[in-house]
Amino acid sequence: MFGDAVRELGQTIADDGFAPNAVLAIARGGLGLAMGLSYALDVKDLAMVNVELYTGVGTRLDAPVFLSPATGAGDLRGKRVLIADDVADSGLTLEAVLAWCAEHVAEARSAVLFRKPPSVVEPDYVWRRTERWIDFPWSWQGPVSRSAMMGR
Repeated sequence: MFGDAVRELGQTIADDGFAPNAVLAIARGGLGLAMGLSYALDVKDLAMVNVELYTGVGTRLDAPVFLSPATGAGDLRGKRVLIADDVADSGLTLEAVLAWCAEHVAEARSAVLFRKPPSVVEPDYVWRRTERWIDFPWSWQGPVSRSAMMGR
């Protein structure tokens, strides 16, 4: 389903006439979508910003925190940027990245796979809307442990 979601979202963006010069992934969740959209839209300039809000299932910080590595403003200055993330849940992370982009890029639009009702931001492009918890294939299980790896 992920491949279909990326293609559909990419087509929506192309049909809207937005032609980004760069795709900015919000790590970690937005990395896969950003990669897929960069191929779908034929955009080779792919950047990343690492922002933390959720510290676990149902636990989060008071406000998003930008972690390293962070994209340098000069890397994106004057460009049309498509921000990619997996979910606009509270929308606080996307709001922080949009605010950062407003000071550094020519134009920024956002794309997410899923938007939830509590989001304080309405992304420009949304694949699906839901109120449910989303289990992505890369994050639905906890981290592997060393002992589990050694038991093979």
